[in-house]
Amino acid sequence: MYVVLSLGGSLINTENGIDHKFLDEVKKILDKSSHSFGIVTGGGTAARVYAQKARQINGNEFEADEAAIKATKENAKHAIDAFGKLAYSRVLENFDDARNAASASKIIVMGGTIPGITTDSDAALLAEALHAKRLVNISNVNGIYDSNPSKNPNAKKYDKLSYDELIKLASTSDSRKAGENFVFDILACKLVSRSRIETHFVSGKNLDDLKNAIEGKEHGGTVVKE
Repeated sequence: MYVVLSLGGSLINTENGIDHKFLDEVKKILDKSSHSFGIVTGGGTAARVYAQKARQINGNEFEADEAAIKATKENAKHAIDAFGKLAYSRVLENFDDARNAASASKIIVMGGTIPGITTDSDAALLAEALHAKRLVNISNVNGIYDSNPSKNPNAKKYDKLSYDELIKLASTSDSRKAGENFVFDILACKLVSRSRIETHFVSGKNLDDLKNAIEGKEHGGTVVKE
């Protein structure tokens, strides 16, 4: 069975450079799992920097998206290098290539695909393409909150949500601009809803939660399902 991971770019490429220790820990978890994996890497800080530079040049969101996608693919390459022989050897450019490569390797890795589509949505589409039962969103936040926990100390974290509740929360946060943070973009929410893909939200800083989410076990993050 396939599990798809939406892996936040800020966990890969930090302010101090590539977090090789984190990627090595993820590799150990994936290697021990009986599942196969499709991974979509985000752009993180690099995507926000690239996108802003593109806006400063011509003020166009299409170019900002293209610049952010470049950052996601750079992070995908870092992940492939870290996973070694477990992973397919190149960054996959589209979902047909991903499906074809999935049978050849335990792990396949993609970055972003087209302007206007976030890596959240790419991960949801990859989950559909691979008939994955589960999608795990891995970020710096330990779940879904009713408001930004970094700005609101009284923000409420949800342990469980329905698909409709997830869509309602995302609809208040999705600006559709490259490099901006929101819960899980509205298109991604609707995609996991239409295919009823069990979706987990955990922090990459808690490896036990990550491991349990991958296996569909209880964890300290947020689960979205029927």
